[in-house]
Amino acid sequence: MTDTVTDVVDQVLRSTPVFDGHNDLPSALRARSGYSVEGLADGRPDLHTDLPRLRAGGVGAQFWSVFVPSNLPEPEAVVATFEQIDAVYRLVARYPDVLRIAYTADDVERAHADGRIASLLGIEGGHSLAESPGVLRSYARLGVRYVTLTHNDNTTWADSATDEPAVGGLNDTGRAIVAELNRTGVLVDLSHVADSTQRAALAASTSPVLFSHSSARALNDHPRNVADPVLELLRDNGGVVQLTFVPYFISAEVAEWGQELQAERERLGLSAQSWTWPRAPRPGEDPARVAEEFATASAASADDRLRRWTEQHPHPEVTVAQVADHVEHAREVAGRDHIGLGGDYDGVDHQPVDLADVSGYPVLLRELADRGWSRADLEALTGRNVLRVLREAEQRATEPLWPTVPLR
Repeated sequence: MTDTVTDVVDQVLRSTPVFDGHNDLPSALRARSGYSVEGLADGRPDLHTDLPRLRAGGVGAQFWSVFVPSNLPEPEAVVATFEQIDAVYRLVARYPDVLRIAYTADDVERAHADGRIASLLGIEGGHSLAESPGVLRSYARLGVRYVTLTHNDNTTWADSATDEPAVGGLNDTGRAIVAELNRTGVLVDLSHVADSTQRAALAASTSPVLFSHSSARALNDHPRNVADPVLELLRDNGGVVQLTFVPYFISAEVAEWGQELQAERERLGLSAQSWTWPRAPRPGEDPARVAEEFATASAASADDRLRRWTEQHPHPEVTVAQVADHVEHAREVAGRDHIGLGGDYDGVDHQPVDLADVSGYPVLLRELADRGWSRADLEALTGRNVLRVLREAEQRATEPLWPTVPLR
């Protein structure tokens, strides 16, 4: 009897569950619940992510993004990043029957064997380092396993994809930071960085690199996507691009809608930033009160004129087939061994049809299986490739800084 598409996907998720590259739950918890981690076992419909839906999506390992905005002063960004890391540790401690902190590829495999979702940390932007090797090493000891070299703004040592070029890719400080990441076994993440920075980092890195959440520029000419020549360099480096689901990156129509929305904000005299960074609770302060304060401020800052515009110009939808097109294109250019998944859940307000939350990964896998992807192809995509990159970075590290015994 021939296995159905559903059977194949079920087999894949049992053997090689999804190892997702980027989820912004920590910052969503900061904004929506003052960093309270309660309620995630019962379901949080206000979020893209909760424990039942992680299980339903076949997620076996997650890079939790400990993002802080790149317009924060760097010393303030360091404090906020440690608050984000603390949120992940408290999340895992609250749900030990489901989640487990992981530092290494072996830890990820042990967590899967024990029925837990491995939880790793990813820093989204080199501003969180404040140009301090000591800060970088402190993050590494806490389990940070990748650092995205920039976010939306340049650092003094690397150019961002969405800022005006200033550095010319990487300067000497940037190359030294890449070397320190390699030395300590922390992955260099090239999502968000300019083409020039991607090429410079690929030339400088002695370990495979990662794109934690990017898509294919050949299918949508967005600065956050990866061009084919860089995908070829990535193949030669041995790294992985984890294809994201962000509609602005998948669809030119959605990207154009976003530009029109931004133009309308400017016409109305509104801030270019649609979201403000919420404060964290102070000592002894009720998290619920902080979350309510943020919600009240957000509601007060909403503009009825912009709401009417969005009602008249609804957000275009993206389909799972369009996401699959990006995945297939990356496979064609970089090869099967250099692709993965990085959904960016809870980091954007809108996700594609049938991929609305973290339960949606099987839908994408069934779409790819329908297109003729084999079980081995799908296992490479869901987890084998990124696990290989993680292990190679560990093996090439000359001073690994993670604990040798995983926390339980």
